[in-house]
Amino acid sequence: MRHVISALVMNEPGVLARVAGMFSARGFNIDSLVVGRTENPTLSRMTIVVNADDNTLDQVRKQLAKLVEVVDVHDFMGTAYIERDLALITIGVGADKRGNVIELVNLFRAKVVDVGPESLVVELAGTEEKIEAFSEVMQPYGITALARTGVIAMPRGRQSTKESDAHAGGKRTRSFDAPAAAALPPS
Repeated sequence: MRHVISALVMNEPGVLARVAGMFSARGFNIDSLVVGRTENPTLSRMTIVVNADDNTLDQVRKQLAKLVEVVDVHDFMGTAYIERDLALITIGVGADKRGNVIELVNLFRAKVVDVGPESLVVELAGTEEKIEAFSEVMQPYGITALARTGVIAMPRGRQSTKESDAHAGGKRTRSFDAPAAAALPPS
């Protein structure tokens, strides 16, 4: 089962290596891992996409929460959330078929960000499924390069979570005695 996990971590050197190493040591393949700054300069947000059953993922969440640099862990399973992936796609297309490609680009609400004599570069943001669907449609025209950012995610609307309470005051608060379920928002 696909899980999108958000981990709020201290913005320190080596944190990414420790988190990735923890997944690797347990034999998990990370489908996507994105790290970026947050509104608080001392914290970064990692968004990790993995395929695992619920029991195994519960163990991963517990191990992740034990890392000293990890402030909060949130599994989006069962909650309302928004996810986006960004792709830059170079399509090898000449002037004769460029109109067809641009129609499809507009249909997917993407945008052309560069035009060359024999290619277009398209920027597309959306779910993984949307990017995969666009890639399939573009295959006949010839995709020559594709770069993706990976999934980022945030909860929908105003959902009270431990994470928002933890960094609202700017201080790190965490309990090693709390069960893994405490990292999940109320249903």
